Amino acid sequence: MESLNPSQQPFPSSTTTSRSQTGPQEQSPTRPRLNLKSDSQPHASPEILAPTPRRHLLESSESQHWLRTPPLSPSSSRGVSPVSLFSSASLERRVRTTSYYSTRPSSASLRSLFDSDKAKELTGNGRKHEASEKQDVEMSMGRMWVRWMHKRNMKEWVAPALVAVSTLLKWCIGLGSYSGEATPPMFGDYEAQRHWMELTVHLHTSQWYTYDLEYWGLDYPPLTAYVSWICGKIGYWINPAWVALDASRGIETSESKVFMRATVLAWDLLIYVPALLMFVKTWQASRSNRTQNLSFLTLLFQPALLLIDFGHFQYNSVMLGLTILALNFFAQGQDVLGAVCFVLSLGFKQMSLYYAPAIGSYLLSKCIYLGPRAGWRLFVRLAIVTTASFVLLFLPFLPPFARFEAILQPIKRIFPFARGLFEDKVANFWCASNVVFKWKRWASTAVLVKLSTVFTLLAFLPGVFILIRTAIKTSVSATDPANDTSSSVSSTHSPTLPLLPYALLTSAMSFFLFSFQVHEKTILLPLLPLTLLLCGAPAGSAMFGWGVLVNNIAVFSMWPLLKRDGLGLQYIITVLLWNKLIGYDPRRLPSKSFVQLLSFAVYGAAGLLHLAEFIFPAPSRYPDIFSVLNVLISTPVFILAWLWSIKNGIEVGWALGGLGQVRKVTSTAPAPAPTGASLTEATVRRGVTRAASLGFSSGRRRAPTASSASSSGRPRTATNMGT
Repeated sequence: MESLNPSQQPFPSSTTTSRSQTGPQEQSPTRPRLNLKSDSQPHASPEILAPTPRRHLLESSESQHWLRTPPLSPSSSRGVSPVSLFSSASLERRVRTTSYYSTRPSSASLRSLFDSDKAKELTGNGRKHEASEKQDVEMSMGRMWVRWMHKRNMKEWVAPALVAVSTLLKWCIGLGSYSGEATPPMFGDYEAQRHWMELTVHLHTSQWYTYDLEYWGLDYPPLTAYVSWICGKIGYWINPAWVALDASRGIETSESKVFMRATVLAWDLLIYVPALLMFVKTWQASRSNRTQNLSFLTLLFQPALLLIDFGHFQYNSVMLGLTILALNFFAQGQDVLGAVCFVLSLGFKQMSLYYAPAIGSYLLSKCIYLGPRAGWRLFVRLAIVTTASFVLLFLPFLPPFARFEAILQPIKRIFPFARGLFEDKVANFWCASNVVFKWKRWASTAVLVKLSTVFTLLAFLPGVFILIRTAIKTSVSATDPANDTSSSVSSTHSPTLPLLPYALLTSAMSFFLFSFQVHEKTILLPLLPLTLLLCGAPAGSAMFGWGVLVNNIAVFSMWPLLKRDGLGLQYIITVLLWNKLIGYDPRRLPSKSFVQLLSFAVYGAAGLLHLAEFIFPAPSRYPDIFSVLNVLISTPVFILAWLWSIKNGIEVGWALGGLGQVRKVTSTAPAPAPTGASLTEATVRRGVTRAASLGFSSGRRRAPTASSASSSGRPRTATNMGT
């Protein structure tokens, strides 16, 4: 049944009747409410009282304030996803500066507040929203295609088609050269990965980390070795010459290249792609299928990962996919499974330690939030499961399977402190400052290790502090009887979940900028949480501008590496394609905002550097001049992104917990949720903060009623991620 056009038939004054006045005759909130006439008018046709979405109000040239209709339906059957609240810095500031802490808002009014700010952030004027939306559709290839598929009732084919196209693109990137191709005697990272396959297939585990270390000795954690063993077994079954011990060094036959490229693609399809699909279905469950598809497209075609894994040749998608799975399980309240996935990510590549402060702080904040009893039980379970997972990963190197000192072999290889502060020109603090201050001349390696450790610790501490502080301020009261039901309480969602992506970005960028022995490729780690935030941001917003800017400059910072690998064509195509698919144009960012001005300046400098490098050869006296200039252009952007992540974390933490006295979550059950929907909004009152449902299982799980919640003694708590 279609709703009436509000511009043609306005609602009568009875539309403002409160919920308490409608009584039992009020219909289910998931359907349009019918205001039937009284018995004195038995033949009058029913009037459909449907709320008017804000976008229709914005698109209309007429003033419709007299309608007094909420901008979004308060009876949506969807739950709120983690990205539906606190979507930008302006939203958190708006929440703290309005009177919503002194009055109890309805879900419609709270949601209208956020959507109103979103519209203003996009256009600066609500009346321009229609033109902005049309421009988004015209400029974004991805949006146009997704819209075309949905209008032709093929929306269930969007995700498979995206996976198929991205797989084809990845394979096409792999048709080019790779790290170390035809460059003896070491042959680059490609040969390192292939060489580990032959090591694990032919040697005992006790020799994996000791055999001929001068030629690409294994220096990644055991899970990488196990993956290499699986790939090596399959390669040995197809053609033993591909992984023949020592005899296959430097092999570059076309068949072996196809096999090696196929292994990267297979692991990507097994772990990374499903993790992305699960992410958009979990963290953006309350958003439309079209928006979820656009987010999936944004993540799937990220150029930096495509170029490194399928061009340069790496298996970073396995590590990143396991980290995303951990975030998905955290969002679902399954913290133990999330901890296992993160241990697996650490077990695949030690670079996942970049995320460890944020992940560990989030889990600790969850324990603090739950209170002494339930929090302590969750802490014990996490400690046991994490320890058991590490033991299983390193089991072949532990007694009775090996001598006790065997465990030191992988540990020494995993943490190579003897290599020095840095090797190549990397866009971080040490390389940029080394232009004017020669660190290696001023201090020894031991001093530089300690100095980098201190700098890194100070850099990620703000994210950790905000997580812990917010957990303390919103923790469940120690006297709350709900703490006795730890099994149910620990499965809820901590209010600190919105802070997790910002903490991940702060932590990863801190390690990239200040830690010891950083490579160009490790920029992929801070890019992951940033792109997860970006995929849910509206085009033209500040979040969108920062996310795309840092992604583009990250690829630019890897240009010296990609140039050596002969991936210039792939570099240009993937960057242009991704920007066109997501509809990015710095001119459409908030006018004269800092991120817009910064984008113009940085893109101009990067373009001039590429032009100069193309026209002029590097002088013999300064052969690395172009690489150094690349570092000097990229590093300020990454430092600003690190500061921006701290700023957003502070604002989201302020919106969640404030800066005043500690607020305790009471066990008083809220009003019954609408039928068929989970709790959809964060209800905030003076002295009480009650977070909202995540929305990841809306449509499949009915929300508990007030009576059931109070009888079970479970506080209905969850949270929402801020973008």
